[in-house]
Amino acid sequence: MPIYEYVASDPEDCCPACRRGFEIRRPLSRPPLETCPVCKKPVRKLLAKGVSSPQISKPLSVSDAKKAGFTVLEKRDEGTYEKL
Repeated sequence: MPIYEYVASDPEDCCPACRRGFEIRRPLSRPPLETCPVCKKPVRKLLAKGVSSPQISKPLSVSDAKKAGFTVLEKRDEGTYEKL
């Protein structure tokens, strides 16, 4: 489930939770929140600051790449490649 960030639409008229902003896990199938779960004042969804990506601990070998379904090419001459 993705994590969404929300902040108050009007920081002057809200609770401390939505004034600072909060994160909430919600399924993709559910629409974005329109009100704060605590004070029921309007909130707006923020853009994500980053994305999570898998970390590769070691470079993939040719056999690992082939097992993963990739086509492995090796450069032979200027502009020509050979499939391994």
